[in-house]
Parts: sequence; C-alpha cells; structure tokens
Amino acid sequence: MTNHEIKIAFEEYDNLHELNSSDQHLCLESVKALKNSHSPYSKFRVGVAMLLQSGKIIYASNQENVAYPSGLCAERVALFYWGANHPDDPIVTMAITAQTDEFELIKPVTSCGSCLQVLAEYEKKQNQQINIILYCQQGPIWKIKGIQNQLPFLFFEDRLITQ
Repeated sequence: MTNHEIKIAFEEYDNLHELNSSDQHLCLESVKALKNSHSPYSKFRVGVAMLLQSGKIIYASNQENVAYPSGLCAERVALFYWGANHPDDPIVTMAITAQTDEFELIKPVTSCGSCLQVLAEYEKKQNQQINIILYCQQGPIWKIKGIQNQLPFLFFEDRLITQ
C-alpha cells in the first residue's frame, strides 16, 4: 500500500481592498453580471466577469429553466461563450460572485463539479492556468491559481483527442 497526499493552495483576503486594482475591478464587474441572472426557481444569482489576455471582459450569469436541468451555471455560460467567440484570446482571470435574498452569504461560493471539469478542459485547451477569484461580497475572498487547486483528480484521457 502507498499513501498519497494532495495539497491545494489558495489565497484568502479579508476584503476587496486587499486585492490589486485589476482584481478589485473584476470582482465589481462580476457583481454587475448578477443583474442578468435568470434564477426564478432557486433565487440564487451567480455572476461571472472573465478577463481575457486582450483586456476584454466577458460577462455571464446563471440561467435557470423550469425544465430542470436545462439551465446552466454562470461559469459554463462564460466558458462556452469564450470557446465560441474568443478561443484565441486566453482567459487570464475569472471572478465569480453570488447573491440571494433568502439568506446571507458569509463565505465564497465554489463552482460545481461540472463547471470545474469544463474549466479544466478550457485551461488545457489554452495551455495556460486560469486564476479564479471567488468573491464573497460580505465575507472573505478566495483567489485560486489553476484548476489543480480546485479539482485535483481531473478527468482527462488524452487518447480521446485525435488531431
């Protein structure tokens, strides 16, 4: 038997003002993205602002549908939009925030497994790590470098890729 240990790393900030100005701006832009959330069923709004290498920002929000599970998380909305429209402009940083009127969010909201797997695929596609900022508006902020610090057991099978 062999024991293995997996370590993840992330930075935690107490408030927005501890971040550099670019990350502060992206967090505030993710709050703007909340306004287009279509979440009448969960009442849980998620907004994403994604900074591309060119300086362009992509906005996305979660989109629910009464025919559950036909909706889509904000992260995948952003990533699929990027893949369809800007695949040659690498993603640098993605800021994610959430909001609900049902209760107070006091810690960052993490992405679901499906979103993490898509993020892993796109990080591999662009051959560059993506910085993720999980912005809790009334709590700490987590900054995570690369998918390995969120999903250490990625599903990849390189033999499935034929080029």
